[in-house]
Amino acid sequence: MKSILELVRRHKSGQPVGVYSICSAHPIVLRAALGEGLRGAAPVLIEATSNQVNQFGGYTGMTPAGFRDFVFALADEVGFPHERILLGGDHLGPNCWQDEPSELALAKSEQMVAQYVGAGFRKIHLDCSMACADDPHALPERLVAMRAARLCAAAESAYLALAPDARGEAPVYVIGTEVPVPGGAHEELGELAVTAPAAAAATIACHREAFELRGLADGAWQRVVGLVVQPGVEFDHHKVIDYAASKARSLSAFIERESGLVFEAHSTDYQTPQALKSLVRDHFAILKVGPGATFALREALWALADIEQAWRGPAASSNLKEVVLEAMLAQPVHWARYYADAASRRLDMQYSLSDRIRYYWNQPRVRQACADMLAHLGDGPLPLTLLSQFMPLQYAAVRAGRLANNAPAVLQEAVAAVLRHYVAAVDPDLPRTARAADGCGVAQ
Repeated sequence: MKSILELVRRHKSGQPVGVYSICSAHPIVLRAALGEGLRGAAPVLIEATSNQVNQFGGYTGMTPAGFRDFVFALADEVGFPHERILLGGDHLGPNCWQDEPSELALAKSEQMVAQYVGAGFRKIHLDCSMACADDPHALPERLVAMRAARLCAAAESAYLALAPDARGEAPVYVIGTEVPVPGGAHEELGELAVTAPAAAAATIACHREAFELRGLADGAWQRVVGLVVQPGVEFDHHKVIDYAASKARSLSAFIERESGLVFEAHSTDYQTPQALKSLVRDHFAILKVGPGATFALREALWALADIEQAWRGPAASSNLKEVVLEAMLAQPVHWARYYADAASRRLDMQYSLSDRIRYYWNQPRVRQACADMLAHLGDGPLPLTLLSQFMPLQYAAVRAGRLANNAPAVLQEAVAAVLRHYVAAVDPDLPRTARAADGCGVAQ
């Protein structure tokens, strides 16, 4: 993928540039990302995770081709050109099939990766770090690498199987994984250990050898652009561990010696704007964000629900909050092992930074409650007094004339405000006026 490869080349030449990746399937989050993308000329990178989108539908019900079409339809709504959209697959491996024998799980993983590439996804994160039913609890690094190379071979075959005029640019790959697991830590965090340079070197060496054994050294290995490590950033339910550049100095220096490779930082959600800029400067040139964006979405939906209650009255309310909580209680599979403390469960279900609530927005009753709430609020102005009470940042933007005063606009702006921190971190040359919220593209 020329855009990612070129970006990595620019970064390796000394320019503090990067790219941020939206890991979400929520239409409001994606519209916000595409709307912000219209302010500049850079591509927008949108990634689906293996449990979210796969050949069986994932928890969204979408296959890779279905997710691609979904994103392109949103782009058409916003007026964003398809050729500036980069699609990626995150944690592609046996994550969804860990309770099955490894051979069966890997066969399903091969099929999944092939479908991603066949659907036009060109940034592929190969992650086989998770143990399957017949594996030891902790997998040897060499076995992880061999499995990743096996999936890479499947991806390359799927790419070559496409008609020449339909191939586009060849896939680029990201290897490695972070600790704790993706999506935020299960337990309360203390101090977080940064990946040691020796461990990063071992991951690269094992993967390079595995790619060579698969005959991928002169092709796919030359398109391995990213290594996932732990830079010392994470969040649990109610706390964020911020990036400390001093603790990652040796890790940052290590990657400078690796030609063509940058770091990919996961769990950058809730980092400060300055921390995001520091991460990119220190060669964590690919920043992933997911729960941080959907957390902002939930905050805005909850605020609009409060406005609805206060303005329209309980009798005309959608009862959005209770509908969502009822849906979560009825199907606890997405949060039960995260929120073990019964005393704080209701608090965590709504306000935890891990944002397990994001798995429920697509349920029919929840979608209907959201639609009802927005219909009750209407397309006209919201009461400024209530906007000031429940959404003070959007109130300030409305009063300054930068934002349209209606529910869809303030909802999308709440998410876009988070994403602008990432835009500013990865593209320092973007004019400040292009980063500012001016209300354009957020009133849809």
